[in-house]
Amino acid sequence: MTSDTSTAASTTALPLPAGDWEIDPFHSAVNFTIRHLGISKVRGRFAEVTAALVVGESAETSSVTATIDLASIDTGNKDRDAHVRAPDLLDVERRPTMTFRSTQVIGKDEEWTLEGELTIGEVTRPITLAVEFGGVQAFPGSPRRHAGFEATGEIRRSDYGLDFGAGLLGDVVKIQLDMQFLEPETAPAEG
Repeated sequence: MTSDTSTAASTTALPLPAGDWEIDPFHSAVNFTIRHLGISKVRGRFAEVTAALVVGESAETSSVTATIDLASIDTGNKDRDAHVRAPDLLDVERRPTMTFRSTQVIGKDEEWTLEGELTIGEVTRPITLAVEFGGVQAFPGSPRRHAGFEATGEIRRSDYGLDFGAGLLGDVVKIQLDMQFLEPETAPAEG
């Protein structure tokens, strides 16, 4: 039996109670990987992120937004991080943030696709993230449950005018997001 993906996007109920879910910054991470010299990978993360998950009655009426502070980059090397923040790479004085806004949520059960727009500086490009829903779980000592997600995707630096170091740094940046969101305070408790 086959199904129409566009229909699934507009009628699929999400496995979460409707409402505004807040990011849990202590259990969320924005990680990336980029090739260096074409022979190895440099891994890093952005330490400062704000995000919101608005769950509607269906996938069609749900959305995700996020803002990442580019100056919060951490690759484990302070000198490298300072260079990445400089004008010839990220130029955080001119481009302080990277923002994401979803345009469509598609999927069911644990497997989802998040279509959206990623903006760095004045450039906005479409991005697709593969999302795995980890479930919802109570957190000891907290009245609100946590929902967990892992999202992966990739961007090309050159699409955003970040092409310094071509040949030294890869063009493709792989993204891995590990996110937890807190249940809306007004959501009824489930037993």
